[in-house]
Amino acid sequence: MVKKTVDFEQIVDPEALATRIANMWTEYNSYRAKWIEQKKELRNFLFATDTTTTSNNKLGWTHTTTMPKLTQIRDNLHASYFYTLFPNRDWLKWEANTRDDAGKLKERSIKGYVNTKMRRSGFIQEASKLLNDMIDTGNMFALVSHETQFYKTLDGETITNYVGPTLNRISPYDIVFDPTASSFKNSPKIIRKLVSFGQIKKRMKEGDPLFAEMFNKIVSNRKKVLALSSTDIHKSDGYVADGFSNIQSYYQSNMVEILTFYGDMYDIDTDTLHENVIITVADRTVIIGNEPNPKWNGSDGIHHYGWRERPDNLWAMGPLDNLVGLQYRIDHLENMRATIFDQIGLGMMKIRGDVEDFVPGPLTKIYLGDEGDVTFLVPDSTVLNADFQISALEQRMEEMAGMPKQAMGFRTPGEKTAFEVSSLMTSGNRIFEHKSGSMERDFFEPIANDFLEEGRRNLNDSDIIRVIDKATGASIFKTITKEDIVGAGSIKPVGARHFAERANRIQQLAQLQQVSQDPRVSPHISGLKIAEIMAEELGEIELFGENITLIEANNSAKFNEDLQVQTEEENMIKAEEGL
Repeated sequence: MVKKTVDFEQIVDPEALATRIANMWTEYNSYRAKWIEQKKELRNFLFATDTTTTSNNKLGWTHTTTMPKLTQIRDNLHASYFYTLFPNRDWLKWEANTRDDAGKLKERSIKGYVNTKMRRSGFIQEASKLLNDMIDTGNMFALVSHETQFYKTLDGETITNYVGPTLNRISPYDIVFDPTASSFKNSPKIIRKLVSFGQIKKRMKEGDPLFAEMFNKIVSNRKKVLALSSTDIHKSDGYVADGFSNIQSYYQSNMVEILTFYGDMYDIDTDTLHENVIITVADRTVIIGNEPNPKWNGSDGIHHYGWRERPDNLWAMGPLDNLVGLQYRIDHLENMRATIFDQIGLGMMKIRGDVEDFVPGPLTKIYLGDEGDVTFLVPDSTVLNADFQISALEQRMEEMAGMPKQAMGFRTPGEKTAFEVSSLMTSGNRIFEHKSGSMERDFFEPIANDFLEEGRRNLNDSDIIRVIDKATGASIFKTITKEDIVGAGSIKPVGARHFAERANRIQQLAQLQQVSQDPRVSPHISGLKIAEIMAEELGEIELFGENITLIEANNSAKFNEDLQVQTEEENMIKAEEGL
Protein backbone atom coordinates (compact mmCIF):
# COMPACT_ATOMS: atom_id res chain seq x y z
CA MET A 1 0.00 0.00 0.00
CA VAL A 2 1.45 3.38 -1.03
CA LYS A 3 1.69 5.83 1.84
CA LYS A 4 0.10 9.20 1.09
CA THR A 5 1.83 12.44 1.98
CA VAL A 6 0.12 15.33 3.72
CA ASP A 7 0.39 18.88 2.43
CA PHE A 8 2.25 20.99 4.99
CA GLU A 9 -0.17 23.88 4.50
CA GLN A 10 -3.05 21.62 5.55
CA ILE A 11 -1.29 20.83 8.82
CA VAL A 12 -0.45 24.32 10.08
CA ASP A 13 -2.98 26.34 8.04
CA PRO A 14 -0.58 29.29 7.42
CA GLU A 15 -2.03 32.74 7.15
CA ALA A 16 -1.70 34.24 3.67
CA LEU A 17 -0.12 37.47 4.86
CA ALA A 18 2.45 35.55 6.91
CA THR A 19 3.34 33.44 3.87
CA ARG A 20 3.81 36.55 1.73
CA ILE A 21 6.19 38.08 4.27
CA ALA A 22 8.12 34.81 4.55
CA ASN A 23 8.45 34.59 0.76
CA MET A 24 9.56 38.22 0.67
CA TRP A 25 12.31 37.44 3.21
CA THR A 26 13.49 34.50 1.07
CA GLU A 27 13.49 36.59 -2.11
CA TYR A 28 15.33 39.60 -0.66
CA ASN A 29 17.80 37.33 1.13
CA SER A 30 18.66 35.55 -2.13
CA TYR A 31 19.60 38.89 -3.72
CA ARG A 32 22.55 39.29 -1.35
CA ALA A 33 23.93 35.72 -1.47
CA LYS A 34 27.14 36.83 -3.21
CA TRP A 35 27.51 39.76 -0.79
CA ILE A 36 27.33 37.37 2.18
CA GLU A 37 30.01 35.11 0.66
CA GLN A 38 32.33 38.10 0.22
CA LYS A 39 31.80 39.13 3.84
CA LYS A 40 32.61 35.61 5.03
CA GLU A 41 35.94 35.73 3.19
CA LEU A 42 36.74 39.12 4.71
CA ARG A 43 35.78 37.88 8.19
CA ASN A 44 38.09 34.87 7.80
CA PHE A 45 41.03 37.18 7.08
CA LEU A 46 40.14 39.57 9.93
CA PHE A 47 40.15 36.89 12.61
CA ALA A 48 42.67 34.45 11.13
CA THR A 49 45.65 33.27 13.17
CA ASP A 50 47.24 31.58 10.15
CA THR A 51 46.49 31.18 6.45
CA THR A 52 44.98 27.70 6.79
CA THR A 53 41.55 29.19 7.57
CA THR A 54 41.56 31.66 4.66
CA SER A 55 41.40 31.47 0.88
CA ASN A 56 45.22 31.74 0.98
CA ASN A 57 45.64 28.11 2.12
CA LYS A 58 46.62 26.48 -1.18
CA LEU A 59 49.85 28.26 -2.07
CA GLY A 60 52.08 25.32 -1.16
CA TRP A 61 54.55 27.19 1.06
CA THR A 62 55.87 25.50 4.18
CA HIS A 63 55.01 28.58 6.26
CA THR A 64 51.38 29.62 7.01
CA THR A 65 51.93 32.99 8.67
CA THR A 66 49.31 35.69 8.20
CA MET A 67 50.18 39.37 8.58
CA PRO A 68 47.12 40.92 10.31
CA LYS A 69 47.18 44.17 8.33
CA LEU A 70 43.44 44.14 7.66
CA THR A 71 42.82 43.66 11.38
CA GLN A 72 45.09 46.58 12.26
CA ILE A 73 43.33 48.87 9.77
CA ARG A 74 39.97 47.76 11.18
CA ASP A 75 41.02 48.61 14.74
CA ASN A 76 42.50 51.97 13.68
CA LEU A 77 39.37 52.91 11.74
CA HIS A 78 37.13 52.02 14.66
CA ALA A 79 39.20 54.01 17.16
CA SER A 80 39.45 57.02 14.85
CA TYR A 81 35.75 57.10 13.90
CA PHE A 82 34.69 56.60 17.52
CA TYR A 83 36.95 59.36 18.85
CA THR A 84 35.86 61.73 16.07
CA LEU A 85 32.11 61.12 16.46
CA PHE A 86 32.10 61.14 20.28
CA PRO A 87 35.04 63.35 21.29
CA ASN A 88 33.57 64.30 24.66
CA ARG A 89 30.38 64.13 26.70
CA ASP A 90 28.97 67.33 25.15
CA TRP A 91 28.64 66.18 21.53
CA LEU A 92 25.00 67.22 21.03
CA LYS A 93 23.33 70.59 20.61
CA TRP A 94 19.72 71.79 20.34
CA GLU A 95 18.92 73.78 17.21
CA ALA A 96 15.58 75.57 17.68
CA ASN A 97 13.27 76.68 14.88
CA THR A 98 11.45 79.40 16.84
CA ARG A 99 12.50 82.07 19.29
CA ASP A 100 10.37 80.58 22.07
CA ASP A 101 12.21 77.25 21.82
CA ALA A 102 15.69 78.79 21.60
CA GLY A 103 15.97 79.69 25.27
CA LYS A 104 18.74 78.37 27.51
CA LEU A 105 16.22 76.63 29.76
CA LYS A 106 14.65 74.72 26.86
CA GLU A 107 18.04 73.79 25.43
CA ARG A 108 19.26 72.65 28.83
CA SER A 109 16.21 70.43 29.40
CA ILE A 110 16.24 68.81 25.94
CA LYS A 111 20.00 68.23 25.82
CA GLY A 112 19.96 67.00 29.39
CA TYR A 113 17.16 64.53 28.65
CA VAL A 114 18.81 63.06 25.53
CA ASN A 115 22.26 62.90 27.15
CA THR A 116 20.86 61.26 30.29
CA LYS A 117 18.94 58.61 28.35
CA MET A 118 21.89 57.85 26.08
CA ARG A 119 24.22 57.49 29.03
CA ARG A 120 21.91 55.24 31.07
CA SER A 121 20.77 53.05 28.15
CA GLY A 122 24.29 52.16 26.98
CA PHE A 123 24.13 54.20 23.77
CA ILE A 124 27.91 54.53 23.39
CA GLN A 125 28.49 50.79 23.75
CA GLU A 126 25.84 50.05 21.11
CA ALA A 127 27.26 52.74 18.81
CA SER A 128 30.68 51.07 19.08
CA LYS A 129 29.18 47.80 17.81
CA LEU A 130 27.51 49.67 14.96
CA LEU A 131 30.85 51.14 13.87
CA ASN A 132 32.31 47.63 13.74
CA ASP A 133 29.38 46.60 11.51
CA MET A 134 30.06 49.51 9.20
CA ILE A 135 33.79 48.70 8.94
CA ASP A 136 33.30 44.93 8.53
CA THR A 137 30.32 44.94 6.16
CA GLY A 138 30.03 48.54 4.92
CA ASN A 139 26.52 48.80 6.38
CA MET A 140 25.06 49.52 9.80
CA PHE A 141 21.41 49.40 10.83
CA ALA A 142 19.68 50.56 14.01
CA LEU A 143 16.34 51.58 15.43
CA VAL A 144 15.27 53.33 18.63
CA SER A 145 12.59 51.78 20.83
CA HIS A 146 11.06 52.61 24.19
CA GLU A 147 11.97 50.06 26.86
CA THR A 148 11.37 49.42 30.53
CA GLN A 149 14.16 47.55 32.28
CA PHE A 150 13.72 46.19 35.78
CA TYR A 151 15.05 43.52 38.10
CA LYS A 152 13.76 41.62 41.08
CA THR A 153 15.40 41.44 44.48
CA LEU A 154 15.71 38.26 46.53
CA ASP A 155 12.63 39.39 48.43
CA GLY A 156 10.59 39.44 45.22
CA GLU A 157 10.43 43.23 45.01
CA THR A 158 10.42 44.63 41.46
CA ILE A 159 12.72 47.63 41.01
CA THR A 160 12.68 49.70 37.83
CA ASN A 161 16.19 50.19 36.54
CA TYR A 162 15.57 52.24 33.39
CA VAL A 163 12.62 53.64 31.46
CA GLY A 164 13.11 55.43 28.17
CA PRO A 165 14.47 55.23 24.63
CA THR A 166 17.12 52.66 23.78
CA LEU A 167 19.34 52.24 20.72
CA ASN A 168 19.02 48.76 19.21
CA ARG A 169 21.66 47.49 16.81
CA ILE A 170 20.39 45.36 13.93
CA SER A 171 22.90 42.89 12.56
CA PRO A 172 23.39 43.35 8.79
CA TYR A 173 22.79 39.60 8.45
CA ASP A 174 19.38 39.82 10.18
CA ILE A 175 17.70 42.43 7.97
CA VAL A 176 16.61 42.33 4.33
CA PHE A 177 15.06 44.91 2.02
CA ASP A 178 14.63 45.62 -1.66
CA PRO A 179 18.17 46.56 -2.79
CA THR A 180 16.88 48.04 -6.04
CA ALA A 181 14.54 50.55 -4.36
CA SER A 182 15.11 54.26 -4.94
CA SER A 183 16.19 54.71 -1.32
CA PHE A 184 16.40 52.73 1.89
CA LYS A 185 13.60 54.85 3.34
CA ASN A 186 11.20 53.82 0.56
CA SER A 187 11.93 50.10 0.75
CA PRO A 188 9.98 47.64 2.92
CA LYS A 189 12.16 45.92 5.49
CA ILE A 190 12.08 42.61 7.34
CA ILE A 191 14.07 41.91 10.51
CA ARG A 192 14.71 38.32 11.55
CA LYS A 193 15.21 37.16 15.11
CA LEU A 194 15.57 33.74 16.72
CA VAL A 195 14.24 33.47 20.28
CA SER A 196 14.11 30.49 22.59
CA PHE A 197 11.07 29.13 24.36
CA GLY A 198 12.64 30.28 27.60
CA GLN A 199 12.74 33.87 26.34
CA ILE A 200 9.10 33.62 25.25
CA LYS A 201 8.06 32.30 28.63
CA LYS A 202 9.95 35.11 30.33
CA ARG A 203 8.19 37.73 28.20
CA MET A 204 4.88 36.06 28.99
CA LYS A 205 5.69 36.23 32.69
CA GLU A 206 6.41 39.93 32.29
CA GLY A 207 2.89 40.37 30.90
CA ASP A 208 3.59 40.78 27.20
CA PRO A 209 0.30 39.79 25.45
CA LEU A 210 2.00 39.41 22.06
CA PHE A 211 4.21 36.57 23.28
CA ALA A 212 1.35 34.93 25.20
CA GLU A 213 -0.71 34.66 22.00
CA MET A 214 2.30 33.50 20.00
CA PHE A 215 3.18 30.74 22.46
CA ASN A 216 -0.17 28.98 22.16
CA LYS A 217 -0.14 29.02 18.35
CA ILE A 218 3.43 27.80 17.87
CA VAL A 219 3.02 25.01 20.42
CA SER A 220 -0.12 23.81 18.60
CA ASN A 221 1.65 23.78 15.21
CA ARG A 222 4.64 21.90 16.60
CA LYS A 223 2.46 19.16 18.00
CA LYS A 224 0.81 18.70 14.62
CA VAL A 225 4.07 18.60 12.63
CA LEU A 226 6.07 16.43 15.03
CA ALA A 227 3.31 13.83 15.06
CA LEU A 228 4.25 12.98 11.46
CA SER A 229 7.51 11.69 10.00
CA SER A 230 9.55 13.65 7.48
CA THR A 231 8.31 11.45 4.61
CA ASP A 232 4.70 12.26 5.43
CA ILE A 233 5.04 15.99 4.83
CA HIS A 234 4.95 17.52 1.37
CA LYS A 235 5.85 21.05 0.18
CA SER A 236 7.44 22.36 3.38
CA ASP A 237 10.68 23.84 1.99
CA GLY A 238 9.29 27.35 1.83
CA TYR A 239 8.60 27.35 5.57
CA VAL A 240 12.03 26.19 6.75
CA ALA A 241 13.85 28.87 8.73
CA ASP A 242 17.37 29.81 7.66
CA GLY A 243 20.02 27.62 9.26
CA PHE A 244 17.84 24.51 9.60
CA SER A 245 17.96 21.53 7.21
CA ASN A 246 14.23 20.74 7.21
CA ILE A 247 10.98 21.61 8.94
CA GLN A 248 11.31 18.78 11.46
CA SER A 249 14.75 19.87 12.67
CA TYR A 250 13.44 23.41 13.10
CA TYR A 251 10.31 22.36 15.01
CA GLN A 252 12.33 19.98 17.19
CA SER A 253 14.70 22.77 18.20
CA ASN A 254 14.17 25.10 21.14
CA MET A 255 14.10 28.15 18.86
CA VAL A 256 11.34 30.20 17.26
CA GLU A 257 11.96 32.38 14.21
CA ILE A 258 10.26 35.78 14.29
CA LEU A 259 10.05 37.96 11.17
CA THR A 260 9.06 41.59 11.70
CA PHE A 261 7.90 43.52 8.64
CA TYR A 262 8.15 47.34 8.46
CA GLY A 263 6.51 49.34 5.66
CA ASP A 264 3.43 49.23 3.45
CA MET A 265 1.75 45.90 2.68
CA TYR A 266 -1.26 45.16 0.49
CA ASP A 267 -3.33 42.16 1.57
CA ILE A 268 -4.83 40.80 -1.65
CA ASP A 269 -7.15 38.40 0.18
CA THR A 270 -8.93 41.13 2.13
CA ASP A 271 -8.27 43.95 -0.37
CA THR A 272 -6.64 45.97 2.44
CA LEU A 273 -3.68 48.35 2.21
CA HIS A 274 -1.68 48.38 5.43
CA GLU A 275 0.32 51.64 5.46
CA ASN A 276 3.41 52.07 7.63
CA VAL A 277 2.65 49.04 9.74
CA ILE A 278 4.66 46.62 11.87
CA ILE A 279 3.60 43.02 11.15
CA THR A 280 5.13 40.24 13.25
CA VAL A 281 5.25 36.66 11.95
CA ALA A 282 6.23 33.54 13.89
CA ASP A 283 7.29 30.26 12.26
CA ARG A 284 6.64 31.91 8.87
CA THR A 285 3.01 30.88 9.24
CA VAL A 286 1.36 32.83 12.07
CA ILE A 287 0.60 36.56 12.28
CA ILE A 288 1.06 37.50 15.93
CA GLY A 289 1.00 41.27 15.53
CA ASN A 290 -0.26 43.84 13.02
CA GLU A 291 -0.01 47.37 14.40
CA PRO A 292 0.48 50.83 12.88
CA ASN A 293 3.96 52.24 13.40
CA PRO A 294 3.68 54.73 16.28
CA LYS A 295 6.36 57.09 14.91
CA TRP A 296 5.08 60.66 14.69
CA ASN A 297 7.16 61.53 11.64
CA GLY A 298 5.67 58.73 9.52
CA SER A 299 8.94 56.84 9.04
CA ASP A 300 9.52 53.21 9.94
CA GLY A 301 12.26 54.23 12.39
CA ILE A 302 14.99 51.98 10.91
CA HIS A 303 18.19 53.85 10.01
CA HIS A 304 20.92 52.75 7.62
CA TYR A 305 24.33 54.07 6.68
CA GLY A 306 26.56 52.70 3.90
CA TRP A 307 30.27 53.49 3.71
CA ARG A 308 30.56 53.42 -0.08
CA GLU A 309 27.25 53.54 -1.91
CA ARG A 310 26.78 51.45 -5.03
CA PRO A 311 24.77 52.66 -8.04
CA ASP A 312 21.31 51.03 -8.11
CA ASN A 313 22.12 48.82 -5.12
CA LEU A 314 21.42 49.77 -1.49
CA TRP A 315 23.92 47.24 -0.10
CA ALA A 316 27.02 49.42 0.26
CA MET A 317 30.69 48.44 0.14
CA GLY A 318 32.93 48.62 3.18
CA PRO A 319 36.36 50.24 3.61
CA LEU A 320 38.05 46.83 3.73
CA ASP A 321 36.30 45.12 0.80
CA ASN A 322 38.82 46.16 -1.85
CA LEU A 323 41.77 45.29 0.39
CA VAL A 324 41.22 41.53 0.69
CA GLY A 325 43.29 40.89 -2.46
CA LEU A 326 46.16 42.98 -1.11
CA GLN A 327 46.02 41.07 2.19
CA TYR A 328 46.19 37.86 0.15
CA ARG A 329 49.29 39.15 -1.63
CA ILE A 330 50.99 40.25 1.60
CA ASP A 331 50.55 36.77 3.11
CA HIS A 332 51.78 35.22 -0.15
CA LEU A 333 54.96 37.33 -0.17
CA GLU A 334 55.63 36.82 3.54
CA ASN A 335 55.39 33.02 3.41
CA MET A 336 57.30 32.79 0.14
CA ARG A 337 60.10 34.90 1.61
CA ALA A 338 60.22 32.77 4.78
CA THR A 339 60.31 29.53 2.77
CA ILE A 340 63.10 30.79 0.50
CA PHE A 341 65.06 31.97 3.53
CA ASP A 342 64.86 28.44 4.98
CA GLN A 343 66.13 27.05 1.69
CA ILE A 344 69.09 29.44 1.78
CA GLY A 345 69.96 28.51 5.37
CA LEU A 346 69.50 24.79 4.93
CA GLY A 347 68.70 24.15 1.32
CA MET A 348 68.55 21.15 -0.95
CA MET A 349 71.71 19.38 -2.13
CA LYS A 350 72.61 18.08 -5.56
CA ILE A 351 74.67 14.86 -5.35
CA ARG A 352 76.45 13.56 -8.40
CA GLY A 353 78.55 10.44 -8.80
CA ASP A 354 79.78 8.13 -6.05
CA VAL A 355 79.30 9.81 -2.63
CA GLU A 356 79.25 8.03 0.71
CA ASP A 357 76.29 8.63 3.01
CA PHE A 358 76.76 11.61 5.34
CA VAL A 359 74.84 13.77 7.77
CA PRO A 360 75.06 17.52 7.00
CA GLY A 361 76.51 19.56 9.85
CA PRO A 362 79.48 21.69 10.94
CA LEU A 363 82.89 20.22 10.00
CA THR A 364 81.22 17.25 8.33
CA LYS A 365 83.55 15.21 6.11
CA ILE A 366 82.14 14.07 2.81
CA TYR A 367 83.98 11.26 0.98
CA LEU A 368 83.66 11.53 -2.76
CA GLY A 369 84.36 8.81 -5.30
CA ASP A 370 85.48 9.29 -8.86
CA GLU A 371 83.72 12.29 -10.37
CA GLY A 372 81.60 12.60 -7.21
CA ASP A 373 80.31 16.03 -6.24
CA VAL A 374 77.97 17.59 -3.63
CA THR A 375 76.50 21.04 -4.28
CA PHE A 376 73.96 23.08 -2.29
CA LEU A 377 71.13 24.46 -4.42
CA VAL A 378 70.84 28.05 -3.22
CA PRO A 379 67.83 30.05 -4.44
CA ASP A 380 68.23 33.58 -5.75
CA SER A 381 68.49 35.85 -2.69
CA THR A 382 66.74 38.74 -4.45
CA VAL A 383 63.46 37.22 -3.29
CA LEU A 384 64.27 38.50 0.20
CA ASN A 385 63.50 41.99 -1.11
CA ALA A 386 59.86 41.06 -0.64
CA ASP A 387 60.02 43.07 2.60
CA PHE A 388 60.02 46.27 0.57
CA GLN A 389 57.02 45.13 -1.46
CA ILE A 390 55.15 44.21 1.74
CA SER A 391 55.82 47.65 3.26
CA ALA A 392 54.59 49.37 0.10
CA LEU A 393 51.44 47.24 0.05
CA GLU A 394 50.71 47.99 3.71
CA GLN A 395 51.05 51.73 3.14
CA ARG A 396 48.80 51.53 0.09
CA MET A 397 46.14 49.65 2.07
CA GLU A 398 46.10 52.33 4.77
CA GLU A 399 45.59 55.07 2.21
CA MET A 400 42.88 53.16 0.33
CA ALA A 401 40.94 52.61 3.55
CA GLY A 402 40.79 56.36 4.10
CA MET A 403 43.34 56.36 6.95
CA PRO A 404 46.53 58.16 5.86
CA LYS A 405 49.56 57.92 8.11
CA GLN A 406 49.25 61.53 9.22
CA ALA A 407 45.87 60.69 10.76
CA MET A 408 47.27 57.59 12.48
CA GLY A 409 49.98 59.48 14.34
CA PHE A 410 52.88 58.84 11.93
CA ARG A 411 54.74 61.85 10.58
CA THR A 412 55.80 61.98 6.96
CA PRO A 413 59.52 62.75 6.38
CA GLY A 414 60.83 66.30 6.14
CA GLU A 415 60.72 69.48 8.21
CA LYS A 416 57.48 71.44 7.95
CA THR A 417 56.12 74.73 9.13
CA ALA A 418 52.94 74.88 11.22
CA PHE A 419 50.96 75.92 8.13
CA GLU A 420 52.32 73.00 6.11
CA VAL A 421 51.42 70.54 8.88
CA SER A 422 47.88 71.93 9.08
CA SER A 423 47.52 71.80 5.28
CA LEU A 424 48.75 68.19 5.14
CA MET A 425 46.36 67.12 7.89
CA THR A 426 43.42 68.80 6.16
CA SER A 427 44.18 67.28 2.75
CA GLY A 428 45.27 63.87 4.03
CA ASN A 429 42.19 63.42 6.19
CA ARG A 430 39.68 64.62 3.63
CA ILE A 431 38.19 61.16 2.92
CA PHE A 432 38.04 60.32 6.61
CA GLU A 433 36.43 63.65 7.53
CA HIS A 434 33.88 63.32 4.72
CA LYS A 435 32.87 59.83 5.83
CA SER A 436 32.65 60.70 9.52
CA GLY A 437 30.68 63.87 8.74
CA SER A 438 28.14 62.07 6.56
CA MET A 439 27.90 59.27 9.14
CA GLU A 440 27.06 61.81 11.82
CA ARG A 441 24.61 63.73 9.64
CA ASP A 442 22.81 60.82 7.94
CA PHE A 443 22.84 58.21 10.71
CA PHE A 444 23.46 59.45 14.25
CA GLU A 445 21.51 62.70 13.87
CA PRO A 446 18.16 61.01 13.07
CA ILE A 447 18.86 58.49 15.84
CA ALA A 448 19.40 61.30 18.36
CA ASN A 449 16.12 62.90 17.26
CA ASP A 450 14.38 59.52 17.63
CA PHE A 451 15.57 59.48 21.24
CA LEU A 452 13.83 62.80 21.74
CA GLU A 453 10.70 61.70 19.84
CA GLU A 454 10.38 58.49 21.87
CA GLY A 455 10.69 60.51 25.07
CA ARG A 456 8.05 63.02 24.02
CA ARG A 457 5.61 60.30 23.00
CA ASN A 458 6.00 58.04 26.04
CA LEU A 459 6.70 60.45 28.92
CA ASN A 460 3.40 60.68 30.78
CA ASP A 461 4.41 61.90 34.23
CA SER A 462 7.88 63.25 35.00
CA ASP A 463 11.48 62.15 34.77
CA ILE A 464 14.81 63.04 36.35
CA ILE A 465 17.70 64.16 34.18
CA ARG A 466 21.30 65.14 34.85
CA VAL A 467 22.77 68.36 33.49
CA ILE A 468 26.29 69.72 33.84
CA ASP A 469 26.79 73.22 35.21
CA LYS A 470 29.22 74.88 32.78
CA ALA A 471 30.57 77.26 35.38
CA THR A 472 31.46 74.67 38.00
CA GLY A 473 31.32 71.38 36.12
CA ALA A 474 29.05 69.95 38.83
CA SER A 475 26.22 67.51 38.11
CA ILE A 476 22.75 68.91 38.72
CA PHE A 477 19.70 66.64 38.84
CA LYS A 478 16.47 68.16 37.58
CA THR A 479 12.87 66.96 37.38
CA ILE A 480 11.23 67.56 34.00
CA THR A 481 7.82 66.98 32.45
CA LYS A 482 6.74 66.32 28.87
CA GLU A 483 6.29 70.06 28.22
CA ASP A 484 9.96 70.68 29.05
CA ILE A 485 11.21 68.56 26.13
CA VAL A 486 8.58 69.55 23.55
CA GLY A 487 9.75 72.19 21.09
CA ALA A 488 10.15 73.05 17.42
CA GLY A 489 13.68 72.13 16.45
CA SER A 490 16.07 69.21 16.25
CA ILE A 491 19.06 67.64 17.96
CA LYS A 492 22.36 68.07 16.09
CA PRO A 493 25.48 65.97 16.79
CA VAL A 494 28.52 68.21 16.55
CA GLY A 495 31.38 65.82 17.22
CA ALA A 496 32.69 64.97 13.76
CA ARG A 497 31.71 68.14 11.90
CA HIS A 498 33.72 70.32 14.28
CA PHE A 499 36.53 67.91 15.06
CA ALA A 500 39.01 69.11 12.41
CA GLU A 501 37.97 72.73 12.88
CA ARG A 502 38.47 72.46 16.63
CA ALA A 503 41.91 70.86 16.23
CA ASN A 504 42.98 73.67 13.88
CA ARG A 505 41.66 76.36 16.23
CA ILE A 506 43.51 74.90 19.22
CA GLN A 507 46.72 74.85 17.21
CA GLN A 508 46.19 78.44 16.08
CA LEU A 509 45.41 79.59 19.62
CA ALA A 510 48.63 77.99 20.86
CA GLN A 511 50.57 79.85 18.16
CA LEU A 512 48.77 83.09 19.04
CA GLN A 513 49.72 82.64 22.67
CA GLN A 514 53.37 82.43 21.68
CA VAL A 515 53.05 85.58 19.57
CA SER A 516 51.38 87.40 22.47
CA GLN A 517 54.59 87.12 24.47
CA ASP A 518 55.95 89.98 22.36
CA PRO A 519 55.64 93.14 24.53
CA ARG A 520 54.52 95.09 21.45
CA VAL A 521 51.61 92.68 20.90
CA SER A 522 50.56 91.57 24.40
CA PRO A 523 48.77 94.83 25.38
CA HIS A 524 46.34 94.35 22.50
CA ILE A 525 45.35 90.69 23.04
CA SER A 526 42.95 89.53 25.72
CA GLY A 527 44.48 86.75 27.75
CA LEU A 528 41.11 86.24 29.44
CA LYS A 529 39.39 85.50 26.12
CA ILE A 530 42.21 83.20 24.97
CA ALA A 531 41.88 81.18 28.16
CA GLU A 532 38.08 81.03 27.86
CA ILE A 533 38.13 79.95 24.20
CA MET A 534 40.86 77.38 24.86
CA ALA A 535 38.81 75.79 27.67
CA GLU A 536 35.72 75.68 25.45
CA GLU A 537 37.59 74.10 22.54
CA LEU A 538 39.10 71.47 24.82
CA GLY A 539 35.64 70.75 26.24
CA GLU A 540 36.89 71.35 29.78
CA ILE A 541 34.90 74.41 30.89
CA GLU A 542 35.84 73.91 34.54
CA LEU A 543 39.44 74.82 33.70
CA PHE A 544 38.40 78.43 33.03
CA GLY A 545 37.70 81.01 35.70
CA GLU A 546 38.12 84.77 35.59
CA ASN A 547 41.32 85.67 37.48
CA ILE A 548 41.33 82.13 38.79
CA THR A 549 45.13 82.06 39.04
CA LEU A 550 45.15 85.13 41.28
CA ILE A 551 42.35 83.72 43.42
CA GLU A 552 44.15 80.41 43.79
CA ALA A 553 47.42 82.19 44.55
CA ASN A 554 45.67 84.33 47.18
CA ASN A 555 44.10 81.24 48.73
CA SER A 556 47.47 79.52 48.79
CA ALA A 557 49.07 82.57 50.43
CA LYS A 558 46.34 82.68 53.09
CA PHE A 559 46.74 78.98 53.74
CA ASN A 560 50.50 79.44 54.03
CA GLU A 561 50.02 82.29 56.53
CA ASP A 562 47.57 80.25 58.58
CA LEU A 563 50.01 77.34 58.55
CA GLN A 564 52.86 79.59 59.77
CA VAL A 565 50.69 81.02 62.58
CA GLN A 566 49.70 77.51 63.62
CA THR A 567 53.35 76.43 63.64
CA GLU A 568 54.38 79.44 65.76
CA GLU A 569 51.60 78.75 68.26
CA GLU A 570 52.66 75.13 68.53
CA ASN A 571 56.30 76.20 69.11
CA MET A 572 55.25 78.70 71.86
CA ILE A 573 53.22 76.00 73.62
CA LYS A 574 56.18 73.62 73.48
CA ALA A 575 58.51 76.36 74.85
CA GLU A 576 56.17 77.07 77.77
CA GLU A 577 56.00 73.37 78.58
CA GLY A 578 59.77 73.15 78.39
CA LEU A 579 59.77 70.69 75.54
